Amino acid sequence: MTTPDSQITSNRLADQVAYDPNHLLDSLIERLHLKNDAALSRALEVAPPVISKIRHRRLPVGASLLIRMHEVSDLSIRDLRILMGDRRDKFRISDKQFKPKEGGVVASEPQE
Repeated sequence: MTTPDSQITSNRLADQVAYDPNHLLDSLIERLHLKNDAALSRALEVAPPVISKIRHRRLPVGASLLIRMHEVSDLSIRDLRILMGDRRDKFRISDKQFKPKEGGVVASEPQE
């Protein structure tokens, strides 16, 4: 017997069935007339392992990389998101991302 709690679907992008970063990467390679992932990494100015990790879903396509893809390809951010299967309407950023770390180093004034 299933309970209503067990039927809750995840809102994480990586858990969505339609999410396929390979389609995005392949589309960029084709659009930019590149030969392979190494050429794509040079065009995007990222290390080649970044592209590999995205292909194997060990690394999400981050905002800065998405913006770089937009700059290089002239595709809109919306079009890039659609290419990778991201159909979410809104993005929610955790409030923890903007809080300073506890016990962090605070700049002090120079001692004389």
